Amino acid sequence: MTDVFETLKKFNLSQFRRGHQEIIVTVLARQDTLAVMPTGEGKSLCFQLPAFHWQQTVLVISPLIALMKDQVASLRARGLAAGALHSGQSYDEKRQIFADLERGNGYVLYLSPERVQNPGFEQWFKKSRVALVAIDEAHCVSEWGHDFREEYSLLKCLRTWRADVPLLALTATATPRVLADIAKTLTMKSPEKHVFGFYRPNLYFQVETCLNDQEKMRYLYEAIERTPEGRIIIYSGTRKKCEELCDELSRTFSQVNYYHAGLSTDDRNDIQERYQKSDIRILCATVAFGLGVDQPDVRLVVHFQLPKNIDSYYQEMGRAGRDGKDSTCLLLYAAKDKGLQSYFLTNSTAPKNILQERWRGLNTFIEYVESFECRHAAILTYFRDKQRLEACGHCDVCAPDSPRKIPKPSRKMPAVSQKTTKSRKKSKEVSKIISPLDQVLYDELKSWRISYARERDIPAFVVFSDRTLQSLVAEKPSNLTELEEVYGFGPHKVKAIGGEVLRILASR
Repeated sequence: MTDVFETLKKFNLSQFRRGHQEIIVTVLARQDTLAVMPTGEGKSLCFQLPAFHWQQTVLVISPLIALMKDQVASLRARGLAAGALHSGQSYDEKRQIFADLERGNGYVLYLSPERVQNPGFEQWFKKSRVALVAIDEAHCVSEWGHDFREEYSLLKCLRTWRADVPLLALTATATPRVLADIAKTLTMKSPEKHVFGFYRPNLYFQVETCLNDQEKMRYLYEAIERTPEGRIIIYSGTRKKCEELCDELSRTFSQVNYYHAGLSTDDRNDIQERYQKSDIRILCATVAFGLGVDQPDVRLVVHFQLPKNIDSYYQEMGRAGRDGKDSTCLLLYAAKDKGLQSYFLTNSTAPKNILQERWRGLNTFIEYVESFECRHAAILTYFRDKQRLEACGHCDVCAPDSPRKIPKPSRKMPAVSQKTTKSRKKSKEVSKIISPLDQVLYDELKSWRISYARERDIPAFVVFSDRTLQSLVAEKPSNLTELEEVYGFGPHKVKAIGGEVLRILASR
């Protein structure tokens, strides 16, 4: 490893971050590798270092031109050879890149997944001296991932064309199922899996259940006022809400703007550039804003509306605190929020099996939101990180009195006309647990849930949420039909754990 550490110095680093060494050792052994490292942890080193250690070419598939440009500029600033092929270049610029490649020294070449399908690429790739292909944002390969893209699934041609070139698939968020699908789709050869770094001790995770958007706005104002320095990102689920939030906040705060996919390419590029220069401090955005965003001083990330799953949620929260300083991730949740994501899924044209998986992802996320399990511990278990926690000490569950928590706003709530909607599973009020017998039953169900989750290495909220736990104790179903009426239970969950749950209920 002595030579590897010498190469590391070219990146102005004296030691590896957690996970880097394990991943790079596997890559240098020319073995197919699946690597999961959260946003901001420096995944790029895992393919950049091998290029200059081997003094060979590493091909990187990346989805964003802006991201390619940033990484190329960073490498060149260190005197390392790199280039990117994209539509915004002149013929002479492209010709210079191929001339540099012919010199045969270490080189990192970036291109988009679409360019792999261009006429002529296959012929060049088969003749090239490429030593490694790295696929960034590899979750896009999997139809089970949160951002599946057809052009990514076509990258399996790389293995067909050059079976001798090892593959490195990198992503910031991927469950074991997604990793397995990536390996299968890309026809990777017994890939070594490395999952590191989901624990972010500088981030305070907080979830607040709100009655309506007005209460959310009060929390949002409170959060912004308590974040006088650094940048702020506010995610919403629709373009309309994104613009509404920008308009509302602009009346009180300066340097506010919005970003969504409905803007022209020029407008999006302009806003992103102004954001990076700190001309914009508070950015209201949809999920269109994310890939390639690498600003160190994002002190606050707020989800004003519910994301579609834990994967998306974690990736978007990962924009916060990349400089290692304390930052807050606040999710504002109202019961109606599930309706927005349900609307998107109901109107989706995706195949039935994909839709079923997305419904499961949404329901799992709701259970996470409604649970009282350590937020960080649940994330680590969900993604199967090699590090595990019992309690983090810096989330709303473990540290509800922390000074880092955004307190309940003191602003007086205006009168709001609320329409109550009752559904088959939500019509019953969950009574408070007051009797000693109920308390014993609650504790026994909770203990069983923990044991069941640990045996299967899944978060406790995936078994059922705390809200469901309270409903079970309050309603005490006595058969499978009644159990299916309990909040959080459906046919699949009844089939999987219904018998055991009913056994515990009957014992009391």
